[in-house]
Amino acid sequence: MSTIKNISRRTFVKSIGLASGGLILACNTSVFSEKEITKNLVDFNPNLFVQLNSDGSLILIASRSEMGNGVRTSLTSIIADEMEADWNKVIVKQATGDAKYGDQNTDGSRSVRYLYETMRKMGAMAKAMLISAAAKKWQVPGSECTAKNHFVTHSSGEKIGFGDLVEIAKTLETPKEYVLKSPKDFKYIGKKLRSIDAEDYVKGKAIFGLDKRLPNMKFVAIARCPVTFGTVKSFDKSEALKVAGVEAIIEIPRVEKPFGALGGVAVIASNTWAAFKGKEALKIEWDFGDNKSYNSKTYMAEITANVHKQGKVAKDVGNINKAFKNAHKIIESTYQLPHLSHAPMEVPNAVAWVQGDSCEVWAPTQAPQTTRKEVIDYLKTSEEKVTINVTFLGGGFGRKSKPDYVVEAVMLSKELNAPVQVVWTREDDIKHDYYHTVSAQYLKASLDKNGNVTGWLHRFALPSIVSTFSPGVDYAAGFEIASASNIPFDIKNMKIEVGKALAMVRIGWLRSVINIPHGFSENVFADELAYAANKDPLEFRLNLIGKDRIEDTQNEIKYNTARLKNVLKIVVKNAEWGKQLPENHAYGLAVHYSFYSYVASIVEVSVINKKVKVHNVFTAIDCGTVVNKDTVKAQMEGSAIFGMSLAFYGKITAKDGAIEQSNYDNYKMIRMHEIPKVHVEIVESSEKPTGVGEPGVPVIAPAIVNAIFKATGKRYHNLPLSDYGLV
Repeated sequence: MSTIKNISRRTFVKSIGLASGGLILACNTSVFSEKEITKNLVDFNPNLFVQLNSDGSLILIASRSEMGNGVRTSLTSIIADEMEADWNKVIVKQATGDAKYGDQNTDGSRSVRYLYETMRKMGAMAKAMLISAAAKKWQVPGSECTAKNHFVTHSSGEKIGFGDLVEIAKTLETPKEYVLKSPKDFKYIGKKLRSIDAEDYVKGKAIFGLDKRLPNMKFVAIARCPVTFGTVKSFDKSEALKVAGVEAIIEIPRVEKPFGALGGVAVIASNTWAAFKGKEALKIEWDFGDNKSYNSKTYMAEITANVHKQGKVAKDVGNINKAFKNAHKIIESTYQLPHLSHAPMEVPNAVAWVQGDSCEVWAPTQAPQTTRKEVIDYLKTSEEKVTINVTFLGGGFGRKSKPDYVVEAVMLSKELNAPVQVVWTREDDIKHDYYHTVSAQYLKASLDKNGNVTGWLHRFALPSIVSTFSPGVDYAAGFEIASASNIPFDIKNMKIEVGKALAMVRIGWLRSVINIPHGFSENVFADELAYAANKDPLEFRLNLIGKDRIEDTQNEIKYNTARLKNVLKIVVKNAEWGKQLPENHAYGLAVHYSFYSYVASIVEVSVINKKVKVHNVFTAIDCGTVVNKDTVKAQMEGSAIFGMSLAFYGKITAKDGAIEQSNYDNYKMIRMHEIPKVHVEIVESSEKPTGVGEPGVPVIAPAIVNAIFKATGKRYHNLPLSDYGLV
């Protein structure tokens, strides 16, 4: 029986209206004040990720960061599906950085892969408890009850809403057993589901890091040494202090942590613009340090020389020397790829408020727990005194998993005893990034009389990501070697060697990481071998992959060559490989296995007056069980654009230790008029979910280069293509 509430006349009148001369009840308007709703609302928390309220609203916790990847929708829809919840009643709440949520790092294309089963269990657990609550209320066996669309229904036809079961459900013990749904009964998983955040994006309600404001907050811009790890000798702040709005200028030290802070001179102001202008007015004398000799051209020559001589052996199968000695034909190529910057649309920024030994942070971070640890270590405080609030991210691509910008905000908040927002300029972002590694690669292969590959040698040299954590490391790490040594080609004689390369700048992971250089060289070289063997690139590639097999690799990664060939066959069918194309048009293909997913792309280009234009990109992906098809399609479309930007424009260079690029004028991105039609097919699969955000990137650049060769007969081994005047 419903409880009768006493409400005031004013409240009642507010809940009704007049229409066409008659009195109607405003059914969608609560007759209770917000205080009354809050006071009377009862909640049920069966686990860490679910809160069901007595009004039927369902709050689901998103533990990973949203940066256009759709993760808040994907992860929570898994819970909602297993729980049999009504998606229209779902509210998503972002988790703070806390180990209780498990791994929160939003990188490595692993959010759904890591959390799919966990989220299913969270939903199934909640559903089981609600069914038990209904059975207890009706005094019937639980086996006679089923859940569907936010209701529990008895076999007699009687049903009750989830919200009405909260009072009973919250008294029940967590079930030890619960049943997961059959995939054939999925309501949201594998379907097209609109983003839970779409409306807030459209209406400008979504709060990104740059949107956060606190009372009496100070705004800070920091001048950092042009050369990585350089320091301040002296500075003149007199002109900067004349800028309206500038309040103070202080030097901040470098924090010696993997993701600490570069140090420099901080300009504190009443608004961001004043801080930026004050920074520009500073006169600073720098001590450039050991990296001042870094010159990207000289460095590339050095690491290229290193791949033309024997390196450290990482893999040696069969007898490569014998294969080369008995070869009908030998093919050799060298590939050079430059440093890359993440350059997300939203620059690094963070708000911090340090009060005593406690601190609260609001930041667009991909790694809230890593951020929390860096703050704890800097303040020398305890875990429970640091809160990391995760805002929306305006792009990340791996950059925002390194919280140096958060540490800067914490340093300054502590120093100023006030809330602080640190904002990087675009120039700061590009000149002081954790860059994707520069690389040189040498590949050599032998062909027999039938055009089959009998031997494969791959040497590469690149500054390792590990150098960020262990300065002085000058060889690639195991995981960086794996994507070369675990190549899914059926070649009996194979050798992988690694050359020396000392890091001269901060190295970090960027979308698809080591698969960018290896995916490029392997796919372009395979195309070169096909033409040397006088074979169609598709036929040659299928033969190179070889018979259907499932193989374990040194890193316990299993790849299925049947799935790899399948995506290639799908994209070939969709693009109609082999059909007559318009004059000066050509197709190029590439296929790659990364982040446990299989991706193939065919790119159609035209080359007219020595200018390249991409017209169509056909992509097929097998990423196991798909949670949200819209998200997967969007990620493949984004990967195509991201990959095109790298292929045409991506290049970071250094002279006298300083990065030469500074903004989108000289570190360009693909523009709207350059974007092709992107056609995506998602393979239906019952296998476990695998990566989506990153595996679509490595195939784009090599497919473009292979298409250009088909159209012009000229092969490009180095990127970006803008270096050759092709765009």
